[in-house]
Amino acid sequence: MYLEIVSPEATIFSSEVDSVTVPGVEGEFQMLNNHAAIVSTLSEGIVKINMHTQSHLVFDELHALVLPFNDDKKVLTVKINSGTVEMKDNKVIILAD
Repeated sequence: MYLEIVSPEATIFSSEVDSVTVPGVEGEFQMLNNHAAIVSTLSEGIVKINMHTQSHLVFDELHALVLPFNDDKKVLTVKINSGTVEMKDNKVIILAD
């Protein structure tokens, strides 16, 4: 599935991923490939991105908010203050503050 994390300033992350875990208002939840369509609000917390590989990613100043999770090369994290997530047709868009 494809994930985009967008802030008011820029696109923070954009890539194919295996799964994504988000901090929902009612609790953390995970979306996998072929997940049902969903729209939800997000609370402050960590977005966890599970990837098959990171070799194609560029970690520059613009993407400084994307960090490895506990030295695991297949899991990345992005801290958000709040936001909204939408998943439809294997595309996840997170609008993050």
